[in-house]
Amino acid sequence: MSHTLIAPSVLAADFANLQRDIEMINNSEADWFHIDIMDGVFVPNISFGMPVLRDIAKHATKTIDVHLMIVDPDRYIQTFADLGADILTVHYEACTHLHRTLQAIKAAGMKAGVALNPHTNIALLEDTIEDIDLVCLMSVNPGFGGQSFIENTYHKVASLKDLIEERGCDTKIEIDGGVTNKNAKELAEAGADVLVAGSYVFKSEDPIATIKDLKTLLAK
Repeated sequence: MSHTLIAPSVLAADFANLQRDIEMINNSEADWFHIDIMDGVFVPNISFGMPVLRDIAKHATKTIDVHLMIVDPDRYIQTFADLGADILTVHYEACTHLHRTLQAIKAAGMKAGVALNPHTNIALLEDTIEDIDLVCLMSVNPGFGGQSFIENTYHKVASLKDLIEERGCDTKIEIDGGVTNKNAKELAEAGADVLVAGSYVFKSEDPIATIKDLKTLLAK
């Protein structure tokens, strides 16, 4: 568990002080930046687009993990590579030809991720798991921060871990939504490799200390 990564979700940052919050992540024990791109079509919310990501990438000193919650993500694969994304995650539910999309992401020089909504079954990844670098399990319904954690996620993590081990892959499991100190350790024990934390980090009185506490908890 000591190797479980923490990826603060910039969606929960203070956009009036975005550079300050980017520097906070740089100076913390966090491992990745998690960037949610929403289009108001695939999910009922609009977050931020290319200019903001470009500016984040100018200051970020850690891995940039971009999560696309948009329709037709194939149109923008090269764009996000050019903007500095290290990992690009697309939703299974938004991809008509998932294998082709994964290959295009890798051809653009990024690691390829696939996100699953809470209702989407792990079994649907059986034919592509060996081509996926990261599976992002949504532990809330996508579109808004601050939602409550969906308990069925533990079962999905275990099922996904079984599939990965069965196929001999090194695919990472990421959990996105409702992560706190109340469930982080149990998620890691179930097999999660990356925990996305948004409101729990940015709404705390001391985000750097909150991140440190999560890392300490996971190291026990």
